[in-house]
Amino acid sequence: MSIRLSFHPQHKNETPHLIVNNPVKTTKNSSGLFLYKNMEKIKHDNDLEPQRTQKIGEILEELDALIGLNSVKRLIYELQAYIEIQRRREHENLLNDTLVLHAIFKGNPGTGKTTVARIIGNLFKEMGMLKKGHVIEVERADLVGEYIGHTAIKTREQIKNALGGVLFIDEAYSLARGGEKDFGKEAIDTMVKAMEDYKDNLILILAGYKDEMTWFLESNPGLRSRFPLHIDFPDYSIKELLAIAEQMLQKREYQLTEEAKRELENVLIHKIFIKKEHNGNARLVRNLIEKAIRQQAVRLVNQLHVTRNDLMLISWQDIHQAGE
Repeated sequence: MSIRLSFHPQHKNETPHLIVNNPVKTTKNSSGLFLYKNMEKIKHDNDLEPQRTQKIGEILEELDALIGLNSVKRLIYELQAYIEIQRRREHENLLNDTLVLHAIFKGNPGTGKTTVARIIGNLFKEMGMLKKGHVIEVERADLVGEYIGHTAIKTREQIKNALGGVLFIDEAYSLARGGEKDFGKEAIDTMVKAMEDYKDNLILILAGYKDEMTWFLESNPGLRSRFPLHIDFPDYSIKELLAIAEQMLQKREYQLTEEAKRELENVLIHKIFIKKEHNGNARLVRNLIEKAIRQQAVRLVNQLHVTRNDLMLISWQDIHQAGE
């Protein structure tokens, strides 16, 4: 039986003792990681080894560290919690649901779809839902052949590569653009069969722009019911893009001057809202940061005295030139 989860965790029935003596304080900043760590404190019998439990916590920390994506984070925590509770029900010889975890990811490029797919693969591997947890990323050219029968062979090969993990199909709507006679339909039919044949050892994620994915599902009505998880990845706000930039720089041991921060904000506003360039989201930020680091290198390479601080700081000039 497939499931569809809401984006909001369900309230739990607690004993009067817990309500009176240990009131639950909720804040709008409470994350799935916070809830998971509190769940860990509850003494219970389960089949997760301590090492696996630790790895699950580390994966959720990685998820929690992502900028934005709050609704996506909540849903993934719900899935993790749901799987764990189904395990406990099975342990107590209670009925438990068979999970269907195939998903539709809708959003523009650079909104974190591939990153979240990798986290899901690792999480479900540690929870015993997948054997390997790896992610195979493909697009139309990797699935569709040039003659009758070739498409099924290519698609089955990619499915075979993804067994035990996640098959992530980017721009999946392109498989339906050629109409009934297009070989893309053969790829879709092959995937649908694989979803049944390998339902316990494969997660299929179809990803792409929101409008195109909506059209794709409408043109293939049988697909919607096979993908119980529909996740929207919104564009990042300017504030979130700035936070992503600082996170990227911190990982590389760089940092922005205050003037550089203001200039980066100006560059992003100009590109997204004034020039109305396609919002590449985190990809746009990554490209700007990489160009700024190269500009810093050009600026410093011929200086006679370069301090440690000089090597770390990205200046207004570096960001300005990167944005041109």
